[in-house]
Amino acid sequence: MNISLKKDEAAVSGIIKLEIVKSDYAILVEFSLRQYRQKANIPGFRKGTAPLGMLKKLYGRSILAEEINKLVSNNLYKYIQENKLNVLGEPLPNETEQKELNFETDEDFEFCFDVMLAPEINVVADKQTEVPFYNIPIDDKLIDGQIANYRYSYGTYDNTAEVVEENDLIKGTVTQLENSLPKEDGITLDGAITMPKYIKNEAEKAKFINAALHSIVVFNPFEAYEGAEAEIASFLKIDKEKAGEANSDFSFEIAEITRYKEVPLDQELFDKVFGKDAVANEEEFRNKVKEKLAEEFTMQSDFKFMTDVRRVLIEKAGEMQFAEDLLKRWLQTSETNKKTPEQVDEEYPQFVEDMKYQLVKNHLINQSGIQLEQKDVDAYAIRAARAQFAQYGMSSMPDEYLLNYAKSLMKDENTLRNMTEHALDGKFAQWLKEQVTLDTKDVTVEEFNQLFETK
Repeated sequence: MNISLKKDEAAVSGIIKLEIVKSDYAILVEFSLRQYRQKANIPGFRKGTAPLGMLKKLYGRSILAEEINKLVSNNLYKYIQENKLNVLGEPLPNETEQKELNFETDEDFEFCFDVMLAPEINVVADKQTEVPFYNIPIDDKLIDGQIANYRYSYGTYDNTAEVVEENDLIKGTVTQLENSLPKEDGITLDGAITMPKYIKNEAEKAKFINAALHSIVVFNPFEAYEGAEAEIASFLKIDKEKAGEANSDFSFEIAEITRYKEVPLDQELFDKVFGKDAVANEEEFRNKVKEKLAEEFTMQSDFKFMTDVRRVLIEKAGEMQFAEDLLKRWLQTSETNKKTPEQVDEEYPQFVEDMKYQLVKNHLINQSGIQLEQKDVDAYAIRAARAQFAQYGMSSMPDEYLLNYAKSLMKDENTLRNMTEHALDGKFAQWLKEQVTLDTKDVTVEEFNQLFETK
């Protein structure tokens, strides 16, 4: 078998040609025929006794095609590996030099594949490379705000006999009025629910504030919700088309006032947030909150750092050439990335930017000698699982449980690949922070968030 590569002038693509002669595949085809003979059910013959000549006549060409295809595939990728070709995407059947194949008559075959070749990368990450790093100092105000969030998130709704406040939930009977009396055949609803804070019209909202339990408030729902049909219909449990009929006075007899109460800053809250007896007093609780905020802000700062360092490294790498036609053809035909021509044209610029960074990243990781170990993947998996449980208010799960949960998720191949990539990205980020010069800037949370709004 003869295999060769012909690169284009820009060295961004090439054609790999495989020339196969009969001696390359004859033994393989013979072996496959004999194997097939052992399991073939041919009328008139016991299994395994059918003449090879008959099998060759019946199935020889299909077996020939199958063996040649395997031979081509194995040797194509072997050639790429042995010659250390940095190929982008997958080899594609050539559309110009590929000769027509005829397995019925030909004994020698020629296969041509287009390959996209990655440009050479020479970028380095060193102290000459300056990248901004945004640090969010944690002060008492941030700690107090996080504690207030905990107290609110673990709070409860309780009935109260006090007058209505803006954030209260009130429940009662609503009756449509006409000349200050219940309207005949008008709208009546038991168990109506509203919150003054969601009433849009300030004058209508004011009618509820300071109203007493069992008192009657007269208001206009249409004006209260400023004609918003969906909100009026939801409040009165009527069709949206009938929302206009609510443009009159209604009475709201308050049967129940429910108020949300924050939990006290005590041991019960400490245990709910960080696990039983993890902290014993308010000072330890504040320190733990500070540690948690520091961890979250560090992750956010690292994320912003990586978006900035990506831009800087791509700029340092300079101009990169790609085989645009081949890349677009691959995107349209790839089983994992298959897209329409219109989608490819629209997404191509961003795709190229992502590919540039991936090439720079792979180059630097190879230079750095970064080694990803199982403990790195496990550590990331624990963090990911903890974040997932925290969304449901379960922030004190033990690491052992989180790791077991994460391992069950990683039985899925895609999840494992995703977590492995994230773990590698984490090590890469840490390595980059040690290599480049960080232009550290202290910012507030508000200023940090504004950085993502700037285009």
